[in-house]
Amino acid sequence: MRTSELPAIVVFSRVAHHGSFTQAARELGVSASALSQTIRGLEQRMGVRLLQRTTRRVGLTEVGARFLAEVVPALEQIDGAFGVVDALRGKPTGLLRINVGRTANDLIIAPVLAEFHAMYPDLRIELFLDDGLADLVAGGFDAGIRLGECLAQDVTAVRVSGMQRMQVVASPDYIERRGIPATPQDLHAHATLGKRFMHSGNVYRWEFSRDGHEFDIELESPLITNDGRQLVAMAKAGLGFAQVFAEAVRDEVARGELVPVLEEWSDPFPGFFLYFPTRQQLPTKLRVFIDFLTARVDTATPAIIRTQRPRKAARQLDSEAVEAIA
Repeated sequence: MRTSELPAIVVFSRVAHHGSFTQAARELGVSASALSQTIRGLEQRMGVRLLQRTTRRVGLTEVGARFLAEVVPALEQIDGAFGVVDALRGKPTGLLRINVGRTANDLIIAPVLAEFHAMYPDLRIELFLDDGLADLVAGGFDAGIRLGECLAQDVTAVRVSGMQRMQVVASPDYIERRGIPATPQDLHAHATLGKRFMHSGNVYRWEFSRDGHEFDIELESPLITNDGRQLVAMAKAGLGFAQVFAEAVRDEVARGELVPVLEEWSDPFPGFFLYFPTRQQLPTKLRVFIDFLTARVDTATPAIIRTQRPRKAARQLDSEAVEAIA
């Protein structure tokens, strides 16, 4: 058994995950040069090259990719074994890595992070803000948080937020100048603020629902951003309408800085879920995190679910269909 290579394999997996010796060294608390020497020694002993190094980035060779795919499940199993020990002594430790979208982080994690850290000071927490749908196993994450409709197939998920609702908002100044749209189709005559998804590169199609009917609209936006906070700032500045999570602008609406419109065209929908690969033994560090979040959901305790099919795309309705719904 090559158990003596385990420390080097752990280093290899973290460098491969980050694509950077510097970032991996920051996570592991050692120097980048030390990690480079460890990987070089591992490659020499194995007689193969695992990583391609350039001045800009670090990538996997074909052999390295195959080797990583084999060792990641084994490293997860070892981590799970430590989780069993933690459960027996009732004290979660180690590193908890969560991949979370920026909006979910603002609404769910950021308000309670200090409290959770105070409850479990021996638990290291890494939050990776990412608006794409991450591959948890390949990325080395314990769990992710996304909208329920975005979950991939064959993951286990638990609800960690109340019902959510999208809201179209603009500043009082903009509404005084341009008026209020009566239907979503009227937005074509207004300035609208767009959001571009970083991973796909697509611009968000505004989503609406009414009386069980769901549809989306593609709008030509003169101003586009990839950041939700910037979107809110542009709306507050009077630059046009934005569609955002109602909870994300609750304070701005309460203070009169933003005015909601088209409220009857936005039905509530299931909110955010924490999801993770199906495992026989749930690590203690993840279990206490789930328990902590679900205890703060403003609904009945959510049941753990197993997703079986991908998101069903929203229907696209033309203007006549919209008028029929109205």
